[in-house]
Amino acid sequence: MRRTAALPPAVVTVATPASAAALTQVTSFGTNPTNLQMHLYVPDRVAAQPALLLALHYCTGSGPAVHSGFGLSTLADHYGFIVIYPSVTRSSKCWDVSSPQALRRDGGSDPVGLKSMVDHVRSRYPVDANRIGVGGFSSGAMMANVMVGLYPDLFHAGFSSSGAPFGCFATTNGAEWNSECSGGRIVRTGQQWGDLVRNAYPGYSGKRPRFQIWHGTTDTTLSYVNFGEQIKQWTNVQGVSQTPSFTDSPQASATRTRYGGTGGTAPVEAISFQGYGHSIPFDAAQAIRFLGFDATSPTTPPPGGTSAPLRNTGANRCLDVPSRSQTNGTQLTLWDCNGGTNQQWNVNTDGTVAGVQSGLCLTPNAAGTANGTPVVLSSCNGSNSQRWTRS
Repeated sequence: MRRTAALPPAVVTVATPASAAALTQVTSFGTNPTNLQMHLYVPDRVAAQPALLLALHYCTGSGPAVHSGFGLSTLADHYGFIVIYPSVTRSSKCWDVSSPQALRRDGGSDPVGLKSMVDHVRSRYPVDANRIGVGGFSSGAMMANVMVGLYPDLFHAGFSSSGAPFGCFATTNGAEWNSECSGGRIVRTGQQWGDLVRNAYPGYSGKRPRFQIWHGTTDTTLSYVNFGEQIKQWTNVQGVSQTPSFTDSPQASATRTRYGGTGGTAPVEAISFQGYGHSIPFDAAQAIRFLGFDATSPTTPPPGGTSAPLRNTGANRCLDVPSRSQTNGTQLTLWDCNGGTNQQWNVNTDGTVAGVQSGLCLTPNAAGTANGTPVVLSSCNGSNSQRWTRS
């Protein structure tokens, strides 16, 4: 059966603040039937009872690639949570979300090794048992669906960026890839999807993890059909209506719906991006907000200093990052002040000004000095062209 290596759904570059914290490989963490690798990120100032995130990479990816590319560790510095970055070692670098073993609680394969990683960290740090989350991208998004299905007593919430429902990729011939699922040709009722989850852990009657789903409408790697099928599955598991309780647009081209509640921690939240394919403008801050990892006071100021909007007095509007971009070269605009993280800026002690949401610094385009030079976002490098003073 054909297997397609899914590209990362949203690779962004986020500036890393000066810090002694580093990604550390853990070589012995317990039962590990598929020889997974484990990297751990513990911020310099960890919370007294830190939250814990299991962050899962895309096909062809790795844990260190997610650490450097998605902004999760920068947010961990801010809020004091710990992040586990696992890596697959099989040649495809795809997670096993298809074998019968992987789709049964404690059945074997990758999920057992992933649970061992979480147990290992919990045995060494005072992790808040009510704030253990899992999330992933593409193949990792499918594994996030699997992990919240198999271990609802361990995880309190999860997110899936460009993924597919629990059990959708199931095969019995040893194949990793399921073209029927990836092509959007597996459509079930909510009850049928929910039964797949419930049958993976028979007899469990406790609380089920909240779930957040991200997808692009033109995804050809994992069809957009899987966005709706995930909504069916997790609303059924949660016992809430498939009719949205709340709808808004949190960023450009995005429609967000919430099910079973209207607040930021509804049982199910879904964000679709009109016109986007497998790569979407995933916003790590919104995922961390949904997980509830920002619910306590931060352990440190936002990366680099004190956070505040920059308001233009004449226009009475704020400096804004259009579409919450995290791309070098994005030109800034004035926009109605709305309190969003894309309008919050850290004025650092070295004179640089960094966006809270993007992690990028205010920079004259191409380091220009002439009148009319646009100001854009760029990776922070501490150069004089990124230093600002009040005059």
